[in-house]
Amino acid sequence: MTVSAADKMQCAERELKYRRRIYVRLVERGKITQALADRELELMDAIAEDYRKQVAQERLV
Repeated sequence: MTVSAADKMQCAERELKYRRRIYVRLVERGKITQALADRELELMDAIAEDYRKQVAQERLV
């Protein structure tokens, strides 16, 4: 099975969207700190951005 950059980008985008929803509740319940939630979102957004750039570059080739 081949996994393309576009597949990985879509997965990272879905994960980012999910985390944005769930982290709000986790912070409200005291399960994680806001700082940790912010950092995790920043990291996942950076991963998604890497794949966005890779997909854009592949489309130019």
